[in-house]
Amino acid sequence: MSDDKLQPLREQIDAIDTQLLALLNQRARVAQEVGHVKAETNAPVFRPEREAQVLARIAQNNPGPLPSSDLQSIFREVMSACRALEKRVTVAFLGPAGTYSEQAVWQQFGQAVVGLPCASIDEVFRSVEAGTADFGVAPIENSTEGTINRTLDLLLQTNLTISGELALPVHHSLMTHSGNMEGITRICAHSQALAQCQAWLNAHYPTIERQALASNGEAARLAGEDTSVAAIASERAATRYGLSIAHAHIQDDPHNRTRFAVIGTLAPGASGRDQTSLVLSVPNQPGAVYELLAPLAKHGVSMTRFESRPARTGTWEYYFYVDIEGHAQDAKVAQALTELQARAAFFKVLGSYPFAV
Repeated sequence: MSDDKLQPLREQIDAIDTQLLALLNQRARVAQEVGHVKAETNAPVFRPEREAQVLARIAQNNPGPLPSSDLQSIFREVMSACRALEKRVTVAFLGPAGTYSEQAVWQQFGQAVVGLPCASIDEVFRSVEAGTADFGVAPIENSTEGTINRTLDLLLQTNLTISGELALPVHHSLMTHSGNMEGITRICAHSQALAQCQAWLNAHYPTIERQALASNGEAARLAGEDTSVAAIASERAATRYGLSIAHAHIQDDPHNRTRFAVIGTLAPGASGRDQTSLVLSVPNQPGAVYELLAPLAKHGVSMTRFESRPARTGTWEYYFYVDIEGHAQDAKVAQALTELQARAAFFKVLGSYPFAV
């Protein structure tokens, strides 16, 4: 009886799938035509502002019952596959395979890209600067441990710009060969991951040595080779390196998130919901920072982030990393930036790009 009821529904699904297949290939053919037009003008294959607009429209027009976040994930993969018909983009990330940085690549670009694992954040920047990769993905701050200072320093030095951002939920798991902690003498992870799990580790394994490595993926790779090592990494890393999870979700903050920056040579246009990142410095004198930032209030531009880093001059001077709402092409933002530049001892726009979806 149940089969009699299910069969017509299954036939409806099959018919809808046939329509979806035809529409997806129709979209792909139009995307190929877009690629031909772009090739004539040497326009970039990846346009983050355009993809952000598509994803925003999907959420706005979604009548349900599918959640907008799930639909956006589906459409991100559709755009990724269509983009690959023009060119399969190469994206550098902090490797090896199985890191949160690799997961950030898939979340931002979809699966139809070439991932290029790098041994360090410095190498991510170098790969993009040298043209080995089209884009790079680098962690910029964590909700528990704050900014990733090396990324900030490299953004100051490089000619690359930020062309996108995303925030990734970070759920750390403790993993070993056996799935238990018997015979474990070291717990390895990136220093940020160790810090994000410090209270849990102190409560459960206070006597086991902790060793900081270049990445959580490297820790998982090592644990896959050495049965005396436990790694803190993602579930994806456990699958990648043949490990079993001894304890899941051991991060101290259940809402732990890491923000990543997409770096490259592309300067995205305005998407309608954008952010601009800056680096500024001022002379070391009373009221200098207040006076520097006055143009933002004057022109009604909201500041969403303000971070300081020592300038390493030995004179107690600082660089200020600032995020503001809006695109550099927006009239009020452009006016504020012009006045900021006139007041600053050092001024650099790191990029204008769509807010993370």
